[in-house]
Amino acid sequence: MTTGQELIPNSNKELIEASGVDALLSQIRPHWQAKNLIQRVTKLLHVDPSSACQRLFNASIHDLREKILFAGVDIAAEAAKQNKLPPISNAESIENYSTSKMIDLAYRMGLLSRPEYRRILRAYDIRKDLEHEDDEYEAGIEDCVYIFRTCVDVILSRDPIELIKLTDIKTIVEKAEPSALNENILEEFRCAPEPRQLEIYKFLVSSSLNVELPDVVRQNCYLALNSIKTLAQSQVLITCAREFVQKIGKRGPTLIEARVAYGSGLLPYLKQAQIKDFFESYFEEMTKVGYSWGAHNTHGELLRNLEEIGGLEFCPEDCMQKYVQWLVLCYIGSSGGRTSYGNIRNVFYSNVGAPISLNLLGTKNRNIPSIVAALEQNNKAVKFAITDEHVARRYHAILDSIEE
Repeated sequence: MTTGQELIPNSNKELIEASGVDALLSQIRPHWQAKNLIQRVTKLLHVDPSSACQRLFNASIHDLREKILFAGVDIAAEAAKQNKLPPISNAESIENYSTSKMIDLAYRMGLLSRPEYRRILRAYDIRKDLEHEDDEYEAGIEDCVYIFRTCVDVILSRDPIELIKLTDIKTIVEKAEPSALNENILEEFRCAPEPRQLEIYKFLVSSSLNVELPDVVRQNCYLALNSIKTLAQSQVLITCAREFVQKIGKRGPTLIEARVAYGSGLLPYLKQAQIKDFFESYFEEMTKVGYSWGAHNTHGELLRNLEEIGGLEFCPEDCMQKYVQWLVLCYIGSSGGRTSYGNIRNVFYSNVGAPISLNLLGTKNRNIPSIVAALEQNNKAVKFAITDEHVARRYHAILDSIEE
């Protein structure tokens, strides 16, 4: 926009040049450096800085639109749906978006961070002021500098983000051999917008639970979930957990479901009643097996399965006492004697179950140390067992271990 009268006085042009705006233009990536629009902005900067700012802002919005299309219409459509923006069905829908809606969409897709989003909105307000300058408002040098710095730093200097695709994950986890996500994939997942993260998470959870898939694929999916659970946005976990809860219904999760829920970070989001049902039913299995050293052949799988759902980390308080008691009795064993091979053992205990039990008792839970300490006085089985000095040493070894 030009009139017979310049919008920014000649006396201020030197100040604009001194502010480093010229140097900012050199940071614009080559894709835009070659365009006529940027060349016109460079020429206008010394003649009509206000119009140069408007043109540069328009260029950044056009670039933002291209980046949204590059990221994918599917991601844009889902982000628009979730955030009540105008519906998107194809690329033309994005082309018809207004400037303000385009900025909102880019933010909701994860192409702009919250601070960057606010900066662009502020630049948009300044641009509107520049477009409607009159006697009541005249753009200042600081306004033009702000637009240039924001548009270049946040948009025009950055390459389009190539979002991770579901097919990228499938290629890795569906191999006929154990495979894991590499650092590049993990970083791409971390940077992916919520809709794409959600799509990937749902696929991995569903595949981990699908008994019709080969075991190696299910295990790859489980390991992938374990790798990305700390990188997923909280809303992704909440949405997946909501669907997980609905899938389980009123029953408690099976062992496989509990394992996948823990590995994917969803277990804390399940209903407490569902978690309690699981721990109650699992303890029934532990009771059937028993903690006696004679059942050592079955202790390995039984206790490793418990480890794979986080041990006692999410065990409800109502169940904690009996779990701790079982594990303590498994570890300390009973008075020894002569073995069938003629050897003397001071204590008979499960060589398989004892070390895993000690690990489980070391689960980070503030209630465990006090429960273990109280068993010496309150539990008949423990009180009887530790009348043997060798068994008592093993009991005190637990106390020393969990205190450390």
